[in-house]
Amino acid sequence: MASIFSKIISGEIPSYKIAETSDFLAFLDINPNAPGHTLCIPKKEVDKIFDLDKDTYLELMAFSRTVAKAIEKAVPCKRVGLTVIGLEVPHVHVHLIPLRTMDDAKFTHKTTLAPEEFKRIANDISDCL
Repeated sequence: MASIFSKIISGEIPSYKIAETSDFLAFLDINPNAPGHTLCIPKKEVDKIFDLDKDTYLELMAFSRTVAKAIEKAVPCKRVGLTVIGLEVPHVHVHLIPLRTMDDAKFTHKTTLAPEEFKRIANDISDCL
């Protein structure tokens, strides 16, 4: 069965896209720790990050770096944190989280945003790529 991320890639489920290449997709997390919380994923469905082949792993990290630099320009924060946990969706994903405080790195603190806020943030980040 396709993961929710594969359904986002195929367009079955809408998302707030930030960046896309033939192999990777970045989109806003709809249950963010902080405004601008972005997920970077490979389009190929693989469950665990260390099961990616070496080239795809390195390319995903380079793609994530590019997106993180755009987040830093677009979203007020002290830095962009990166984490890979991957228990909730069986599809590799890198969390890029704009950090103002350490609480922003905790997955117990969530932010609620209106659809127009998601759209504005996605556009702001995309414009910084």
